[in-house]
Amino acid sequence: MNKYLKHDGWKIIEDGFIPANNRASESIFSLGNGRMGQRANFEEGYSGDSLLGNYIGGIYYPDKTKVGWWKNGYPEYYAKVLNAPNWIGIRIKVDGHDLDLAQCGVMDFVRILNMHQGYLERSFRAVLPGNKIVQVRALRFLSIVDDETGNIRYEITPENFSGEFEVTPDLDADIMNEDANYKEKFWDEVDKNSSDANRATLTAKTKKLDFRVCLGMDFSLHLNGEKLDPDTELVEKTKYIARKTKVNVGQGDQFTIYKHAAIVTSLNHEKESLPEAAEKQLNRAVGKGFEQMLREQAEAWEKKWEDSDIVIEGDLAAQQGIRFNIFQLNQTYTGEDERLNIGPKGFTGEKYGGSTYWDTEAYCLPFYLRTSDPSVPRNLLLYRYKHLHKAIENAEKLGFTNGAALYPMVTMNGEESHNEWEITFEEIHRNGAIAYAIFNYIRYTGDEQYLFDYGLEVLISISRFWRQRVNWSEPKQKYVMLGVTGPNEYENNVHNNWYTNLIASWTMEYTMYVIDKINRKAPEKYQKVVDKLGFNDITETNAWREIIENLYFPYDPERGIYLQQEGYLDKEQMTIHDLKPGERPLNQTWSWDRILRSCFIKQADVLQGLYFLEDNYNLETIRKNYDFYEPRTVHESSLSPCVHAILASKLGYKEKAYNLYVRTARLDLDDYNNEVAEGCHVTSMAGTYMSIVEGFGGMRIQDGELHFNPFIPEQWNLYSFIVKFRGRQIKLEVDKDKARIYNQSGQPISLYLFGEKHTLSQEEHCEAPHES
Repeated sequence: MNKYLKHDGWKIIEDGFIPANNRASESIFSLGNGRMGQRANFEEGYSGDSLLGNYIGGIYYPDKTKVGWWKNGYPEYYAKVLNAPNWIGIRIKVDGHDLDLAQCGVMDFVRILNMHQGYLERSFRAVLPGNKIVQVRALRFLSIVDDETGNIRYEITPENFSGEFEVTPDLDADIMNEDANYKEKFWDEVDKNSSDANRATLTAKTKKLDFRVCLGMDFSLHLNGEKLDPDTELVEKTKYIARKTKVNVGQGDQFTIYKHAAIVTSLNHEKESLPEAAEKQLNRAVGKGFEQMLREQAEAWEKKWEDSDIVIEGDLAAQQGIRFNIFQLNQTYTGEDERLNIGPKGFTGEKYGGSTYWDTEAYCLPFYLRTSDPSVPRNLLLYRYKHLHKAIENAEKLGFTNGAALYPMVTMNGEESHNEWEITFEEIHRNGAIAYAIFNYIRYTGDEQYLFDYGLEVLISISRFWRQRVNWSEPKQKYVMLGVTGPNEYENNVHNNWYTNLIASWTMEYTMYVIDKINRKAPEKYQKVVDKLGFNDITETNAWREIIENLYFPYDPERGIYLQQEGYLDKEQMTIHDLKPGERPLNQTWSWDRILRSCFIKQADVLQGLYFLEDNYNLETIRKNYDFYEPRTVHESSLSPCVHAILASKLGYKEKAYNLYVRTARLDLDDYNNEVAEGCHVTSMAGTYMSIVEGFGGMRIQDGELHFNPFIPEQWNLYSFIVKFRGRQIKLEVDKDKARIYNQSGQPISLYLFGEKHTLSQEEHCEAPHES
């Protein structure tokens, strides 16, 4: 761990500049607006260790894989979110010397991420040659109101001298992905232009797929509040354009640079009109001005917090942690564009290629279900529906037939773009997460129309895959599923992974339930799907039913536990308490061979299934499996602690639930796994939210109604959260004595608190003491 950030309820604060922390801070202090994101790189540039990162949703590159592309079934490329052309640059020279924090003395450095109002600010004093000291204050934000713009205010004051300041605002497309497989730069220049002394545009295209991005900038210079009109010099290089100017600044004067940037793409504009679109955005930004845009940003973020904030009293670290997680989720995805999805690192880094994983359906969907308009989570499901044909193609490449669909483990456009064997071909449980997301969405929203129009096609196609993926075992006289990897990636190529078998069986069962429902309620819709898919509802459902009734599930009757996979107990059984402190994380100290032979678990596997389908298991079954598996789990996946926290809460293991919550809530802020420099764990942040709402708050949906069975961690005095549910808004508030539920909507609602039913009319509330 690396605890260098100050605790604050609404801010992330770095006090003092330690170069070794810079990459981590670049991730943690990242900004985003749902359309794009920017790491917390320095506007003036930095020659020290840094990952320059500007990412635009939907803009990616098919980087040819290093291995496997020549083998049948292997993906030919690994899709990567592109490190896009850089818009933030404001190069500064003071009396001929670069302002570069890697080359000068640094004092009073403070970096602050203001989560409440959605901006990043930074201040420092730099000591330059000749003991010249300048004070710098910079503030920037990516607008969520005008979401194709970025805005910077950069202030410099010479403290003990008067001198010449050279300022070069620039646009730079000569950018390289750090994770490029062959160290190739992915951008070519299309054109650049600067017909105005304070404005320029630069258009670049990707070398493959011809995505185009146009950056535009407009800047103005002010001295002690008065706007200047200096001469500027055009600077042009390949894939680069800038305007350079020089200003004499007196001791104590405040020299301010305002830079507005437009970032427009061919996803949303005609390629030929990108420069005009950039100019239009710049005119809008300049017309409003920096201060007005900043006020609008604060107002828009205030509305986001009204819908999604979680309040914790008495535990500042926990409060900061959950707000940081919610902030990053709201920065990463807004649901306004169904073509976009959520990468595991969001807009904070390049790891995992910025692609879509099963994380979205399993972990992120519940956050957006509870905090957003239903159209937002619906768009996450539509993203998968519109890629169904690609999922069928992916399965065909592996030899599956008859419309069977295998959704990709990693994708940008629906096509599999990962080439690690155990992930691409074995980790097929991702199909189940997509099916479960449909169930979860319908259960929460009641939007059965989605099933009629889209969901059934996906469910039938996935169930067809499961039918073909199992085979009959003569020795066992059971159906088995061979050669898979479950959610626990510290086990590869295993047989009969309990979770994978469970989610396969459940998917086929749920699909038959949906078929029956639609056939009764909307027979015309059902027949349309039957005709489209060539579906034989008798022979195919009979085959599914045969598999469900005869699928093999490894089980240990002596312990009363489901075995993670066949043969799991053949491993030497140890617990995390048998490990030396220096051995963790295992993935950074042990060989992969040693990890695979050990009993240690990267993330929830059996427990993932018990969490998803907990209504099918009694409390004692959940307890036995939790007590066995949790001590063997090293939580080296960011997706693991939240599931354990939710189940621990259900089981009454309050201290364990709290400790796991803190681990997931502050995973990045305290850098538990020593990897935040690569980017934040954005998809697991949704799990942090679930840890409070479903864990501590005990929220469940049963028979279409809300149930709450909350408790409060000993370390807290009070917590509260708001959830949206079927057109209503509900607030749960829990303190040391009791729990209260408020109906904050204009419609009545029936719900349960500690098992007792309450019907609340508009603005009414109910309360009950904690159960002993």
